[in-house]
Amino acid sequence: MMKTLLTTILLLTFMSINSFSQEKLPYNNLSKQESRVIEEKGTEAPFTGKYTDHSGKGTYLCKKCGAALYNSSSKFKSDCGWPSFDDEIKGAVNRFPDPDGMRTEIVCANCGAHLGHVFTGERLTSKNIRHCVNSVSLEFVPSELTPGRYGTAVFAGGCFWGVEYFLQKAPGVISVTSGFMGGHVKNPSYREVCTGNTGHAEAVRVIYDPDLTSYETLLKLFLEIHDPTQVGGQGPDLGDQYRSEIFFMNDEQKMIAEKYIGILKSKGLKVATAITKASEFWDAEGYHQDYYFKNGKMPYCHGYTKRF
Repeated sequence: MMKTLLTTILLLTFMSINSFSQEKLPYNNLSKQESRVIEEKGTEAPFTGKYTDHSGKGTYLCKKCGAALYNSSSKFKSDCGWPSFDDEIKGAVNRFPDPDGMRTEIVCANCGAHLGHVFTGERLTSKNIRHCVNSVSLEFVPSELTPGRYGTAVFAGGCFWGVEYFLQKAPGVISVTSGFMGGHVKNPSYREVCTGNTGHAEAVRVIYDPDLTSYETLLKLFLEIHDPTQVGGQGPDLGDQYRSEIFFMNDEQKMIAEKYIGILKSKGLKVATAITKASEFWDAEGYHQDYYFKNGKMPYCHGYTKRF
């Protein structure tokens, strides 16, 4: 009797934790192009994808749900026009016969997002298998991740060096990448963004473990490490590229952002922070990544101010 009761308690606990994780990580909103490939099972044009020739070390996640799919160690150059992998993270990818009766479709095991197709017998690697994946179905993280789902948050609050510095130290954060979002130029350089003509903001993309932290926690921290009332800059860094902005990945993030901006306004703050739907995130050049940690310096226009 005791054993049965204990088993029941453990099962209910597991179900509760699993359900809570799903609530914490809703699926990301998709652009029209992403939806065409991921949900309508389309294909991006060959040699146009962001990750076709990408060679960074880390993990490729599902763009729709954040599940870890492929390690960079399994990626290889096939010259087929799409990212190619000869192995997936265990349990991350499901296979189904394609409606054309000839190919085998591969999808994210967690959310069913269309990834591409898998081929065998080409002898391109020793494993003799090729996962042909659409770049638009993927998001790259410069960290070796274990199987599971991961959350993404994107914030802009002045020079990305300082925002990166404080968020990297937060518990539950796995990776912070400095880059650009919100503009109209594809894959802009830092020099181009600094002109103020591309429309981008200097931003950071945060990958976090939802079992150790939450989007809400990270959002509050973001609003406390910069001045959300400053218009058109942050500290001495002036220009639209240094604006304060929250880029939401899904409707739940939007609601949380609106909630905390509302709290700040209720305290009498004239908040300048914009809340905007996330668009394509472009990594900044390598020397911008981990800037303060590499240089042993401290942020000059970011600090911590208790607001909540």
